[in-house]
Amino acid sequence: MRLHARWQGERGSGRPVLVWLHGFLGCGEEWQVIQRHFAAWPQLSLDLPGHGGSSASRTEGFGALSCAISETLQRYQIQRYWLIGYSLGGRIALFHACRQITRKPVGVIVEGAHPGLTSESERQERKISDAAWAHLFRQQPLSQTLEQWYRQPVFSDLSEAARRKLIALRQNNHPDALADMLLATSLAHQPDLTAELKQLSLPVHAICGERDAKFLQLAQRTALPLHLIPAAGHNAHRANPQAYADRLRQILTDFKDSA
Repeated sequence: MRLHARWQGERGSGRPVLVWLHGFLGCGEEWQVIQRHFAAWPQLSLDLPGHGGSSASRTEGFGALSCAISETLQRYQIQRYWLIGYSLGGRIALFHACRQITRKPVGVIVEGAHPGLTSESERQERKISDAAWAHLFRQQPLSQTLEQWYRQPVFSDLSEAARRKLIALRQNNHPDALADMLLATSLAHQPDLTAELKQLSLPVHAICGERDAKFLQLAQRTALPLHLIPAAGHNAHRANPQAYADRLRQILTDFKDSA
C-alpha cells in the first residue's frame, strides 16, 4: 500500500527530506503552518489511511503502516529523510524507527507521542475505550462525536474558539474510515517501544507543549531529548507555530553541525 503524498520545498538542496505524519483526524496539509519555515528543505507530506487523500485506504496496523511508509518513500526515490510526527503520526514514526529494517530515517522528531502502554490491564482499558469511540464515530453525527472528542482532558488547554475551529476543520472526514483507523492503530495494539528507543543509533527528539502534562511525563519516561514549546498544550505546532519552527530548525541545525 502506498500513501497519498505531496511534495514541497527545494528538492535539489542535498538535504534530507522532511517527511511529515499528521495526527488522528488530520491530514498532511495541517503541517503547512510549520512547513513554510522550511522552504529550502525538500519535504513530503503523507496522508495516513482513512484521512485526506488516503481516505479510501485501510490498514491492518503498525507493521503494515510502516511498510506503507517505506513503499511511499521508495516511490519518490527518497533515501535520506527525517520523520516528523504529531500524536498518532508520532507513534507511527516511533514504531517505524524501531522496527523498520531497511530505509531507516536519519532521525525522528515526535510531538505529543505515546511510546506505548506498559501493562496488559492498560491495554485492555484502552481497547475498550477505543472501541467505544469507534462506535460513536459510526453511529452518531460526526459533529457530535468531534464535540465529545475535543472535550477530552488532553485538549483541556483549547479555548472555545479554538475547539470550534477544529471541529469545523474535521467535518470533511468520513466517520467509518476514522473508526477503522482508530481501531487499527489503537494503543492497545502498539508495543511498548521505550526500551527499543533507548537502543536506537539514530537521534530521536521529543517536542511537547509546556501545558501538556500527560505527554511531558511520557516523554521523560523515554529519556529522549525533550524540547518544550511555550504557551502550548497537546497540539504545540498549531498553538505556537513560530516557537515550534524555531525549535525544529535548531534540532536540524545541531544534527547537521555534528555530522
